[in-house]
Amino acid sequence: MSSNCRIAPHVAEIPKSGIRRFFDIVAQSKDVISLGVGEPDFDTPWHISRAAVTCLENGGTHYTSNLGTPRLRAAIAAYLKRRFGAEFDPSNEILVTVGVSEAIDLAIRALASPGDEILYHEPCFVSYPAAIRLAHAVPVAVETRVENAFRLTVDDLEKKVTPKTKALLLNFPCNPTGAVLSRGEIESILEFARRHDIVVLADEVYSELDYSLADGDTDTVLSSFSSFPRFRDRVVLLNGFSKSWAMTGYRLGYACGAPDIIDAMMKIHQYGIMSAPTLAQAAGVEAMDHGDKDVARMRAEYRKRRDFLAGALNAAGLKTLVPGGAFYLFPDVRSAGLSSEEFAMKLLKEHKVACVPGVAFGPCGEGFVRMSYATSLDKLAVAARRIAEMVGG
Repeated sequence: MSSNCRIAPHVAEIPKSGIRRFFDIVAQSKDVISLGVGEPDFDTPWHISRAAVTCLENGGTHYTSNLGTPRLRAAIAAYLKRRFGAEFDPSNEILVTVGVSEAIDLAIRALASPGDEILYHEPCFVSYPAAIRLAHAVPVAVETRVENAFRLTVDDLEKKVTPKTKALLLNFPCNPTGAVLSRGEIESILEFARRHDIVVLADEVYSELDYSLADGDTDTVLSSFSSFPRFRDRVVLLNGFSKSWAMTGYRLGYACGAPDIIDAMMKIHQYGIMSAPTLAQAAGVEAMDHGDKDVARMRAEYRKRRDFLAGALNAAGLKTLVPGGAFYLFPDVRSAGLSSEEFAMKLLKEHKVACVPGVAFGPCGEGFVRMSYATSLDKLAVAARRIAEMVGG
């Protein structure tokens, strides 16, 4: 058997991540300022990490329930009620996962049969179409456009829905565009889902990075796809700790939804993973219970960085929307006369600044690049100067 024949076709046809492929090149470069990988530059707040250390010191090195520890599930339920007005029963409507990435994979596999169609928006997080294909379902992209600030509309969804559509996977605030949806837009999409009898898989891992909140605000109830009680059986909320609490290395996420969907997801999780790391779950409890001020502090710093870098890019001649959430800018680089990959490669090789070609997030990302401002203002200032030199040169 040749090496080509022994790999499953549905796996062989999936391209490697456009982000990781590009940053394999970055890793070999010196003196590069990276605006690429979507990871907070803050360390996890120490009181959160201390909870993991304490768990270790107390012998917390054993398996937990497949669903996650009762303490963490209760903390998640309390947090969602406080921040989104969403109510979930921690006994059978919450599943703790290994990052939100696992939650996305489980939700798709629990719902989709071979040949089912799953709608998702582009530009999007790079794993979406791959995760759908790995579940033997059919990914159907719905284009979002800069003219509409990359928001997803019901009109665009109506053009792509068919009798085979099983679910809609979306991510707002959005990676890579930073786009957000209003409460009215969320409600309209939920009405669309009910009308067509499909499930909404709402990846809200950037939910706390919403710049409509005032600096220091920890009391405002945020809008979420889980905030509408009459649609609660229509939504699977997918979220995690990586972005809001700077806990990427903890690999901790969760899914919330109707008991039958969570039970199906748990079965897959049970056989593939067993349970999320025990130490990470202890840290997650501390983040849920006492981490609001940490999130507000980091969000305020991201806002300063967003405003600085967006202003610098626009001043340099790259049209850049000021996004409402997450920690990314998605500048339009078409004026440079280069493809998104050519622009990113030239910026990296000649000016030592790393960003991600927009095409890595889907074909409609062509002409744009993703720049993360999850780095210090000092580094952003140097990066902005180098970008201006490239564009002006």
